[in-house]
This record gives sequence, structure tokens and C-alpha cells, in this order.
Amino acid sequence: MNYIQSVNNTHIKQLNKLWTKKERDKTGLYMLEGFHLVEEALRYKDQVAEILLSEEAAVPASWNVDEVDVTMISEEVAKRLSDTENGQGVFAVCRKQETSELPEGTAFLLLDAVQDPGNIGTMIRTAEAAGIDAVIIGHGSGDVYNPKVLRSAQGSHFHLPVVTMDLLEAAAELQHRDIPVFGTALEGAVDYRTEQAGPFALVVGNEGSGVRPELLKQTTKNVYIPIFGKSESLNVAVAAGILLYHFRENN
Repeated sequence: MNYIQSVNNTHIKQLNKLWTKKERDKTGLYMLEGFHLVEEALRYKDQVAEILLSEEAAVPASWNVDEVDVTMISEEVAKRLSDTENGQGVFAVCRKQETSELPEGTAFLLLDAVQDPGNIGTMIRTAEAAGIDAVIIGHGSGDVYNPKVLRSAQGSHFHLPVVTMDLLEAAAELQHRDIPVFGTALEGAVDYRTEQAGPFALVVGNEGSGVRPELLKQTTKNVYIPIFGKSESLNVAVAAGILLYHFRENN
């Protein structure tokens, strides 16, 4: 087991760069922080390159770290590595699992230029909880491996495919498989409660502008969620949760 005490260690400096998208794209690696996320990662050991533990963060007895590189680090190093205010001194360096191929399945969530990391992570977590087969991330959306996305997803990105691909191509392929694609819109749409779907794909859009018009033109049908109060719209992650569970119940 290695031990690193200095914040000026070359390896630590390199790992710190993984908090940036540029370095994640360059190396194909990303960082997780915190006991829960690291524990989830250890269930998929082939994706774990290294575990780092501070001197005060003992390995839980339930963790199986056999065949995983474990590095002990000083508290000073742990603070330098941490991306949170109250770090737990536990980190995992993981290998990105990237694919641009649409997997098999009967239930999909498509994100069109969704930017907010918290929304992206929450929707991945909600999709996994609802038994969705895959989340398709369209071009222009935020980075799936952004630390805020990973914290919001709470490890759900390990449990279902998260695919990056052009959504126009994804919609066409899904419809070729006889899977209806439901867009979300305020105009030219029907109340979602009138739709009962078997297999389905749901498209939700950018927090400010919604789903692109050219994509809405390619959907099977577009739906909306009625607003009974004075708010103009729902948060995209909340809306996605309502719609996913509605359509999933009839899948």
C-alpha cells in the first residue's frame, strides 16, 4: 500500500486535474468522492483504477478492496484533493464508460442540451429508480462526469447505460424499433395524462429554451404537464420524474 504525504506529489497534482472536463476527456478517468459513491464504485471493480483514503478514513469492513490499488494519503492531501467543503477523505479514480450506441430496451430518457449538473444527476438517479433502460445525453448537455452530476446521481450512473449521441439519430432509431418518442412542449402538445404508453422514449430539454423545435418535429407526439398554480413551468428534473413514472407504470 502506497502512502502520500505531500500535496506537491506529482500523482496528487495529476489527480487534482481530474476535477476538470479537459483532463477527464484527455485521460478517460474521473474522480468520485465520499463513502457512498466509492462503495458503489467498488461493486464495479473493473471501472476502479485506484482508491485513496486519508489517515482518518478507515476502510469499512464490508468493503472488498482486493485487486484494487489503495493509496493512503495525509489529511493535508485529502483536503487538497477534496471538491467539497466537508470532505470525508475517501476518493476513487474510475474509468469512464462511454458509448455512442443505443442499447436495447423499452424505456428511455433523452436529455436535449440540459446544462445544470444537479438536474442531469437527478434525472439519471430518477431514471434508474424508475427502471429506465438507458439515459441518452444529447450534444450540448453538461458533462456526465462532472462531480456535481455524480453527487446528484448518487452512483446511479453505474446501474444503467448513459449514452452520448445525437438525439435526432436516437429518435429515428427508436421509432425504427417501434418505440414512440414523446417530446415535452408547451405548444402543440397534449396533456400527458391522456397518453398511455407501452415502450416509450421521453425527451426533456434545456432549462431555458426547452426541447429544440427540430427535435420536437421528429417526435411521435409531444406532451405537457398542466400547471395549476401561478408558476410558468416546472423544474426539468421534476417534470422528468413525473413523466417517467407515468409512462413507466404503463410500460
